[in-house]
Amino acid sequence: MQNIRHLNYSDIEAYFLSINEKKFRAKQVWEWLWQKHAMSFDDMSNLSKDLRNRLSEVFSFPSLKVDATQYSSDGTIKTRFATIEGHKIEGVLIPTDERKTACVSSQIGCSLSCKFCATGYLERKRNLTFDEIYDEVVLINQQSLRVYDQKLSNIVFMGMGEPLLNYNNVLKAIERISAEDGLFMSPKRITVSTAGVAKQIKKLGDDKVRFKLALSLHAANDVKRNEIMPINETNNIKVLIEALNHFYKQTGNEITFEYILFKNFNDSAKDAEELVKVYRQVPADLVNIIEYNPIDNFKFTKPDEEGIETFMNYLEKNKVNARLRRSRGKDIDAACGQLANKDRL
Repeated sequence: MQNIRHLNYSDIEAYFLSINEKKFRAKQVWEWLWQKHAMSFDDMSNLSKDLRNRLSEVFSFPSLKVDATQYSSDGTIKTRFATIEGHKIEGVLIPTDERKTACVSSQIGCSLSCKFCATGYLERKRNLTFDEIYDEVVLINQQSLRVYDQKLSNIVFMGMGEPLLNYNNVLKAIERISAEDGLFMSPKRITVSTAGVAKQIKKLGDDKVRFKLALSLHAANDVKRNEIMPINETNNIKVLIEALNHFYKQTGNEITFEYILFKNFNDSAKDAEELVKVYRQVPADLVNIIEYNPIDNFKFTKPDEEGIETFMNYLEKNKVNARLRRSRGKDIDAACGQLANKDRL
C-alpha cells in the first residue's frame, strides 16, 4: 500500500473524486496529516468511520511512536522513537531560557564511523523518510509544549546519522516543517550539521536552501581529521573549504564550525593556530567549541578547564567568533555524540 503522506495534495484530491467524494475531503485529510498531526486514520475525527476504514484499506499511514523517554537533571529530555518496523532512533529536546531546540536524527544508525560518536559504532539500517523526520519534530514539539509550555524555537539536524547522505528526505522534511500548511517554522531557525560531504554541500548551494549549515570539523589538519573522521580521506579540508565557499556564495546562509576539544589531541596552541587558518578561509559566522562527552569505545578525554580557557583565549585574540558550548543531558547520554540507543533508556 502507498504511504498516504507520500502523496501530494492533488493526488489526495483525485482519490476522493475517484470514489465520488467531495473535493473538500482532501483538505480535511491534508490538515490532519500536516497541521493537526494525526498519527493514524482513527485520529481523523471529522471523517466518518466508514471513510476512515476505506482510507486504511487503500493507504498505509506509518508513523513514529514514542518508545521511551528520559529526563535529565538539567531539563534536557531524550526520547527514543520506534519506526513502524521496530527500528529505534533518538531525538533530544534541549531547553534554555531563550530557546527550545529539537535535535533530530536523519538515519537509523550511521555509515561514517566517526571515532568519537556513539552512533558511528552502529550499523546503518536505512534512511529515515521525510515524514518520519517530520514526526520527530512534531513529537518533540508536543513534548516542549507539555513540559515547558513553549513550542520549539529551533531545530538542529545533529542527531543520529549524516543528513547529507539522506539528502532528499532531509530537504523534503524541512520543506514540510517550514511550509505554511505544515509547522510553518522559519528555515533560518533550522541548522543542518554535516561531517563533511563536499559534493552535497555544493548541491545545497545550487538548490538555494534557506537553512543554516554546520560543519563538524573537530581537527584543522588532514592527518588528525583522518584519524578520527574517516570521511576526511575522501573529503579533505581543502575540498570542504571550497564547498563551503560555494554554499555561501550561492545562499549567503550562516555557516558554523563545530570543534570538539580532545585532551592532548586537538587542543594545543598549534591546533588553535590551524583552526584560525581554516576559519579565515571561509565566511563562517561562528566556531562552536564543544565539550567532549565520553563514550564507551573512544580513548580520548576532555581537556581541563585551564586548557579549554587557553584554547578559547587564543581564538579570541585572533578575532575568531568562538563560543564554548557546554553539553546538556550528559547524565542520560543525550549530549553531543552520545546517541546510541542504549538498552537502559
